[in-house]
Amino acid sequence: MNDEMERRTCELAAYVIETGATVRAAARKFGISKSTVHKDLTQRLPKTHSGLSEQVREVLDWNKQQRHIRGGLATRRKYKGK
Repeated sequence: MNDEMERRTCELAAYVIETGATVRAAARKFGISKSTVHKDLTQRLPKTHSGLSEQVREVLDWNKQQRHIRGGLATRRKYKGK
């Protein structure tokens, strides 16, 4: 992994841990695709920073558990007009 990729991966990890951001939100913030964020956090990060990787995994798992609730709220806002 090159230095730029490793730097981006660490920045993504720090951002996700600090804010609890979803993969989609992190992708929007860093201007990269969701696929890149997901690959960085689930495949590249464990190879270089296992402790950081465990913290990120907790946030990603929490977001995955809550996504059906966020989806329902988004649908409600869409049809209620707000």
